[in-house]
Amino acid sequence: MKIAAFNVENLFDRPKAFNLDDHAKGAAITDAVAEINVLINKDEYSAADKARMLVLIGELKLTSSNPPFVNYRKIRGAFWKKPRNGPMEIVANGRGDWVGWVELKTEPNNAVAVMNTGRVIKEVGADILAVIEAEDRVALMQFSEQVLKKLGGAPYDEIMLIDGNDQRGIDVGLMVTNGYSVGLMRSHIADMLPNGERVFSRDCPEYQVTTPSGETIWILPNHFKSKFGGNDQGSIDKRAAQALRTAEIYETLRAAGHDKVVVLGDLNDTPDAGPLQRLLAQTDLKEITDHPSFSPGQFNGIGTYSTGSKAHKIDYMLLSPALYARVTAAGLFRKGAWTASGRWDMFPELEKDIHAASDHHLIWVDISD
Repeated sequence: MKIAAFNVENLFDRPKAFNLDDHAKGAAITDAVAEINVLINKDEYSAADKARMLVLIGELKLTSSNPPFVNYRKIRGAFWKKPRNGPMEIVANGRGDWVGWVELKTEPNNAVAVMNTGRVIKEVGADILAVIEAEDRVALMQFSEQVLKKLGGAPYDEIMLIDGNDQRGIDVGLMVTNGYSVGLMRSHIADMLPNGERVFSRDCPEYQVTTPSGETIWILPNHFKSKFGGNDQGSIDKRAAQALRTAEIYETLRAAGHDKVVVLGDLNDTPDAGPLQRLLAQTDLKEITDHPSFSPGQFNGIGTYSTGSKAHKIDYMLLSPALYARVTAAGLFRKGAWTASGRWDMFPELEKDIHAASDHHLIWVDISD
């Protein structure tokens, strides 16, 4: 049984802001969109809310006839007024006065990059694949049935994705094949923090997977809050809350007698980072990079992102003890990631950075029957 996790960074369409060379600028744009949508959805707008929305409208260039990175959707009512001789003002007093929102513009991914994503997935050949940053279930199905087929691979038999909390279209999904099947599913998009915010930036779904031999394995794909953005402390606190809740979900499964559990995906922080310790150090989960059979490939580093250095270890494969004891091999698949310094072999079709399947390296594990 081969299990893998891969952050594909969107399959077909990707927010334009994500493609900026200046990642901090892109993060600032996506954070501004998230913030203004939170303010827009308030029942009543305070003077401070209105002042902040005016700032964000300016930053996102919403009053432009063609904002560069976002679309402004207004369905009914008036949100703002821009007098000919005077400053712009927010005329709506709350959500009930108008219907509208702000969304990120998308653009098609580079066609070569899409095919290289398919090459990564085809060559690894995982029976159970957690996909991070997929647009939606339809995109996953089209990718499986069209891209994998064109490359000579077999489409996945079952594909599941529950739309999560992120309005940018970056969700976590699951694909299974070779006689594996998905049974019970449980979403945690509605788990709440004491301050009324949702815990998960995307979701921490629980998927019950049945193997061809009849075993039951629980798969928990994850994508924690990114480090990018202006409020770094807020991001740290958010990741800590997500690690805590994921640990609680895992422990609930274990208490119910389920001894075969996998927590995997992009946790957006390093193994020694404080926010992750509730999950990494205070449960009995075992990280696959610690297993004697783990091989990082040509480049001797455990990093799963960008250059592959230790500081770039942010993707994880965490196994319950019963599964960890059955590991026969594990590693990182890097051929779809760009390296300017030749740290690892790349697909021949990956001729420049824009052709990369992802900035992330696929992480995988083989488990004996």
